[in-house]
Amino acid sequence: MKEHGVYKFCPTCAQPLVYKMDQGIARWRCETVDCGFVLWENPTPVVAAIVEHESKVLLVRNIGWPESWFGLVTGFLEKNEDPAEAVLREVKEETGLDGTVASFIGHYPFHYLNQLIITYHVQVQQHEVTLDRTELADFRWVPVDQVQPWDRGTGIALRDWLRTQGYERELIPLFRPPRNE
Repeated sequence: MKEHGVYKFCPTCAQPLVYKMDQGIARWRCETVDCGFVLWENPTPVVAAIVEHESKVLLVRNIGWPESWFGLVTGFLEKNEDPAEAVLREVKEETGLDGTVASFIGHYPFHYLNQLIITYHVQVQQHEVTLDRTELADFRWVPVDQVQPWDRGTGIALRDWLRTQGYERELIPLFRPPRNE
């Protein structure tokens, strides 16, 4: 049975939720006749920024990530917020950089965290980063011709953006299996 961490009981009538087919998809739902609550598990919208300055891309490492993992600046879309405004807010909050949206890259499902990642190319005029140490542990400016996209989440958006810059790159595995020695 599918695990879910949100509800075990109906938030409307307090009866246990049941996992069953609903409109062709298995969902948690309340079977009480007068209730009918359905846990839709809609994805969470997240914005991501490919931050560029003088042909270099900013990669950041979230606190808690392994030291070798770097990714794009990301953050949650707030209520009533335009995604393009949200991505600039996140870049400012997490790096101290002011930017402008150069282009929309695309939207990408990230099933592992049930998110929809909305990605933009953001250009900044300065390169002096001031990290929000409550969220980020480190950063790197990587030349565009050396950036290597990864095979999950924002890495696919980075690959798509690199194509628009004339670079065709294979996706590298985010998780590498251990070597047998």
